[in-house]
Amino acid sequence: MKGVILAGGLGTRLAPLTKITNKHLLPIYNKPMIFYPIQTLVEAGVRDLLIVTGGNNAGDFLRLLGNGKAFGLPHINYTHQEGEGGIADALRLAKHFAGGEKFVVMLGDNVIEKDIRRGVTAFGKQKRGARVYLKKVANPCAYGVAELRGDRIVRIVEKPVHPKSKYAVVGIYMYDASVFDIIKSLKPSRRGELEITDVNNAYIKRSELAYDILDGWWADAGASAEKLLETSLLVARREGIRL
Repeated sequence: MKGVILAGGLGTRLAPLTKITNKHLLPIYNKPMIFYPIQTLVEAGVRDLLIVTGGNNAGDFLRLLGNGKAFGLPHINYTHQEGEGGIADALRLAKHFAGGEKFVVMLGDNVIEKDIRRGVTAFGKQKRGARVYLKKVANPCAYGVAELRGDRIVRIVEKPVHPKSKYAVVGIYMYDASVFDIIKSLKPSRRGELEITDVNNAYIKRSELAYDILDGWWADAGASAEKLLETSLLVARREGIRL
């Protein structure tokens, strides 16, 4: 299966750290942030990768990652997002790469403790539609939150004032080729972006969105300087470093 890592944006929430570099190139413990989603996908059996970059430092990804040899890959593909049109807008750039096949998407600033092999395998057997990962969080108001009914997601609400559950949609998504038709039909949100929540809700309307619960911790490392530090500490402890 193919994989797409979204690593564009200006990273303004991490300024001034991001004034001269892309946030996905900042260090998380002893590796650049972008290494972690690559490793997650490779460990899940994904061998064909596209990295969507953006901003003024896109060339630094090529200098850092090269052709993917350090990860045991034969090749890494790159493309560039102009401006900040949202996650769904960045995903739109993967259409040619996907080539009509299913693929896994991971946000470049998401770091997880364990692996996603089970979900990727399940999606490989899924006839059509999409699949997402959920994680129970203490502050669901800060995320896209899944409203659950039995074993189904019936709606996803972005940053709800009164969340219907504590299950946030983490930045790991799996889609079939129809995602690009959905993106084409989207209208920008109030903040002028094409929202990934709208994509997932479109699959819900078709009764084609499945989900898994993520094992271990999940960190949105690019959310703030505090989250960047917290993620580094989590990774260091995972690697057996006593602090």
